[in-house]
Amino acid sequence: MREKTFSAIIHKEEDLYVAECPEVGTVSQGYTIEEALANLKEATELYLEEFPLPDTSKPIIEALYRVRSLILTC
Repeated sequence: MREKTFSAIIHKEEDLYVAECPEVGTVSQGYTIEEALANLKEATELYLEEFPLPDTSKPIIEALYRVRSLILTC
Protein backbone atom coordinates (compact mmCIF):
# COMPACT_ATOMS: atom_id res chain seq x y z
CA MET A 1 0.00 0.00 0.00
CA ARG A 2 1.09 3.54 -0.75
CA GLU A 3 0.71 6.52 1.51
CA LYS A 4 -0.97 9.62 0.07
CA THR A 5 -1.37 13.05 1.62
CA PHE A 6 -4.57 15.00 1.16
CA SER A 7 -5.78 18.35 2.49
CA ALA A 8 -8.42 18.80 5.14
CA ILE A 9 -10.33 22.07 5.34
CA ILE A 10 -11.93 22.57 8.74
CA HIS A 11 -14.55 25.09 9.75
CA LYS A 12 -17.00 25.37 12.62
CA GLU A 13 -20.75 25.26 12.15
CA GLU A 14 -22.62 25.95 15.38
CA ASP A 15 -21.35 23.28 17.84
CA LEU A 16 -19.69 20.97 15.28
CA TYR A 17 -16.46 21.08 13.29
CA VAL A 18 -16.85 20.20 9.62
CA ALA A 19 -13.87 18.68 7.80
CA GLU A 20 -13.69 18.43 4.01
CA CYS A 21 -11.13 16.78 1.73
CA PRO A 22 -11.26 18.89 -1.45
CA GLU A 23 -9.14 16.50 -3.56
CA VAL A 24 -11.57 13.63 -3.01
CA GLY A 25 -14.81 15.46 -2.19
CA THR A 26 -15.48 13.72 1.12
CA VAL A 27 -16.93 15.57 4.11
CA SER A 28 -17.45 14.63 7.75
CA GLN A 29 -17.96 16.27 11.13
CA GLY A 30 -17.22 15.97 14.84
CA TYR A 31 -17.50 17.82 18.14
CA THR A 32 -13.72 18.40 18.17
CA ILE A 33 -11.20 19.05 15.40
CA GLU A 34 -9.55 15.70 16.13
CA GLU A 35 -12.89 13.85 15.92
CA ALA A 36 -13.78 15.62 12.66
CA LEU A 37 -10.38 14.68 11.18
CA ALA A 38 -10.68 11.04 12.32
CA ASN A 39 -14.18 10.82 10.81
CA LEU A 40 -12.96 12.43 7.59
CA LYS A 41 -10.04 10.01 7.36
CA GLU A 42 -12.40 7.04 7.76
CA ALA A 43 -14.88 8.43 5.22
CA THR A 44 -12.10 9.15 2.72
CA GLU A 45 -10.52 5.70 3.12
CA LEU A 46 -13.90 4.01 2.56
CA TYR A 47 -14.62 6.20 -0.47
CA LEU A 48 -11.21 5.48 -2.04
CA GLU A 49 -11.70 1.73 -1.59
CA GLU A 50 -14.67 1.95 -3.97
CA PHE A 51 -13.51 4.82 -6.18
CA PRO A 52 -9.68 4.97 -6.37
CA LEU A 53 -8.12 8.17 -7.66
CA PRO A 54 -6.07 7.99 -10.85
CA ASP A 55 -2.31 8.08 -10.34
CA THR A 56 -1.03 11.60 -10.99
CA SER A 57 2.17 13.43 -10.25
CA LYS A 58 0.78 16.96 -10.64
CA PRO A 59 0.59 18.90 -7.35
CA ILE A 60 -2.64 20.51 -6.29
CA ILE A 61 -2.26 24.20 -5.51
CA GLU A 62 -4.00 25.44 -2.38
CA ALA A 63 -4.85 28.94 -1.26
CA LEU A 64 -6.71 28.26 1.96
CA TYR A 65 -6.18 29.90 5.31
CA ARG A 66 -6.82 26.86 7.51
CA VAL A 67 -5.55 23.55 6.13
CA ARG A 68 -4.40 20.41 7.90
CA SER A 69 -2.82 17.38 6.28
CA LEU A 70 -4.69 14.12 6.19
CA ILE A 71 -2.43 11.11 5.62
CA LEU A 72 -4.05 7.91 4.36
CA THR A 73 -2.65 4.52 3.58
CA CYS A 74 -4.21 3.27 0.33
